[in-house]
Amino acid sequence: QVQLVESGGGLVQAGGSLRLSCAASGRTLSDYAVGWFRQAPGKERSVAAGIGRSGGSVYYADSVKGRFSISRDNAKNTVYLEMNSLKPEDTAVYYCAVAARPYTIYVPVAQDEYDYWGKGTQVNVSS
Repeated sequence: QVQLVESGGGLVQAGGSLRLSCAASGRTLSDYAVGWFRQAPGKERSVAAGIGRSGGSVYYADSVKGRFSISRDNAKNTVYLEMNSLKPEDTAVYYCAVAARPYTIYVPVAQDEYDYWGKGTQVNVSS
């Protein structure tokens, strides 16, 4: 089992920045691909970014490319999502998820490819 706890959400003005953290217990995060998903009110949850098991491969949704950055700190067993130039449309609950499958380079982007989920952290971006 993997327990995931997201933190770092909050209220920020458009153009601002936030850094989300996904801290894990129960397993070593560096052994797994990790994704950040988000769900805005009235919309389906979708992937924002993901990082492969090796850490060398990453994925970003088109809507966040150039603004968001995903990274790992293996010593802290934590994955981060650095979010810059935030827009009101980035307002959502952000979830981290772990794919407990032997992916190596591949970064999964579908929800059903992930096995463990955190409870989410709310991000609100005001205009």
